[in-house]
Amino acid sequence: MRSDDASVDDLRAALAAREEEAAARESQLARYAADLRETFKQERARSQELKRSYRTTVRALANAVEARDAYTGRHAERVAAYGCVIAEAAGVDPDDSPEMEFGFLLHDVGKVAVPDAILFKPSALSAEEQAVMRKHPVVGWDIVREIEFLGEAKLVVRHHHERWDGAGYPDRLSGDDIPLLARLFAVADTLDAMTTDRPYRPATSFAAARAEIRRVSGGQFDPSIVEAFDNVTDEHLIALHQEAG
Repeated sequence: MRSDDASVDDLRAALAAREEEAAARESQLARYAADLRETFKQERARSQELKRSYRTTVRALANAVEARDAYTGRHAERVAAYGCVIAEAAGVDPDDSPEMEFGFLLHDVGKVAVPDAILFKPSALSAEEQAVMRKHPVVGWDIVREIEFLGEAKLVVRHHHERWDGAGYPDRLSGDDIPLLARLFAVADTLDAMTTDRPYRPATSFAAARAEIRRVSGGQFDPSIVEAFDNVTDEHLIALHQEAG
């Protein structure tokens, strides 16, 4: 039989081997963790660069559309700013809809197909002219629908003129059938239209615009979105207007 001392030595050797094996595994795990951290940093940098590229492309396209109309200059920037704060007030997390701003910026891209005589007309449009103007959401949809990175933003382009009561266009959607981002944007778009000078009328105040938006809540606009909009102060909206230009 082996002596007790020999058995103890064997146990010590086995324990040392286990400790050495555990240390090696710990070291290997530490290397894996370091590799993962570095990979994550590289992927995050690439993702951020891709997002910057997307944003630059979207803004360039939005600016190209707005360059045609001096009267609504910076409209896309303003409505994007309004839309984002209204969305936040309505509980929409920008991280859950990262392409939201793109849709707000590109909502009027279809107006590239509207003739200047209609787009710049300083008086009310005729029925025929209105019919041409009302095509711009579908034209815009045709322009952006194959752009994968826009995601749900494409729905804003097509549906931002729908109405809660179903009397809008182009698809006469109503209620919750209208995509949420389009419902949010409709309030922002109307706000900017009312608070910006136009050839045929001066801008109204933010307080007056808010009162009008409240008045048509449940008809033109989703009441829950108008309620959320009421939580955004006039001072905040005015600051956004001034910042966007």
